[in-house]
Amino acid sequence: MGNPGTKKMLMKNHGVREPCFGVEIGDMKSIVKHVKVDHELALGLYDSGNYDAMYLAGLIADDAKMSKRDLQKWANNARGGSLAGYTVAWTASGGRYGWEMGLKWIESKAEHVAMSGWSTLSCLMALKQDSELDLEKIRALIKHIEETIHQTADLVRYSMNHFLIAVGCGVAPLTKEILATAKRIGPVSANLGNNQCQIPSPIEYIQKVEKRGEIGKKRKKVKC
Repeated sequence: MGNPGTKKMLMKNHGVREPCFGVEIGDMKSIVKHVKVDHELALGLYDSGNYDAMYLAGLIADDAKMSKRDLQKWANNARGGSLAGYTVAWTASGGRYGWEMGLKWIESKAEHVAMSGWSTLSCLMALKQDSELDLEKIRALIKHIEETIHQTADLVRYSMNHFLIAVGCGVAPLTKEILATAKRIGPVSANLGNNQCQIPSPIEYIQKVEKRGEIGKKRKKVKC
């Protein structure tokens, strides 16, 4: 299923390294339909170091069976492409240790690990009911972002911005606070490589969700 054009795009524009086949996500989904959930296979695929296999691993892993050690290994090795922001975050947030590991990872000096942390926390804002969330800790995280976002590494800045959006859209009691914070922060920019990825405005994004009447609406899953 490897596609030379997809491989070239991933390596040139998204920081993916060899080994990589360049399998399109749509083609991976056909494998997922056949395999469904196979946790041991997922662990083996991720350990292979092949980018496509690592991405597929996240789609077939049993999130509830991921140990802290497994999650840390996955975060450490999530370099390039969608591994840090999606594969690791989806898997961590779907298991028992998402909140704990997310808070740990955002303190990392490794850019891709910190990105996994903020992305994991963002997923939890969409998955967990407000009553399950520590709102005061989230407020502390929002304050931290306001004070540091313009000085952080590019990928971390990108994922911090998405955390603000996730809180503003998913946690209704904090929406007004997020909008006020985003206004004080102002425009956020980052070098995301040679691709079309852009940093969305939290204010504009949240306002669109408000118009749809979907503020505070939770999701059953984030993995896709």
